[in-house]
Amino acid sequence: MERVTGIGGVFFRARDPEALSAWYDTYLGIPRTPTSYDSPVWLQEPGPTIFAPMPDSEMFRPGAQLFVNFRVNDLDAMVRQLQGAGVAVEVDAETYPNGRFAALEDPEGNQIQLWQPTTPDADRTREHD
Repeated sequence: MERVTGIGGVFFRARDPEALSAWYDTYLGIPRTPTSYDSPVWLQEPGPTIFAPMPDSEMFRPGAQLFVNFRVNDLDAMVRQLQGAGVAVEVDAETYPNGRFAALEDPEGNQIQLWQPTTPDADRTREHD
């Protein structure tokens, strides 16, 4: 059976797409969408990805339909960087079997979760850096 090989893009509505793209570029290091086919795109590091349609859950803010989870290599460093720039980040005090998490929102209120995995696949990925 043919299978997809990963996430090819995340598309969502924004009140101010240019300002929001700049925020993601500045604070999370996700470059803006290229304006031509000759420009490079964001290349993700290989690693675990979860695709999980879910019922109503405490993970979602009331009325929210989605949130994006981004893998990070060093959650503490990313949190310090964001907080140093004035971005509010809430670190989950619990360490789970699959890693550590932090939550924040972009300027338009979209939920973001940062995840530092502790799976064997993530450890192998970091060994190749």
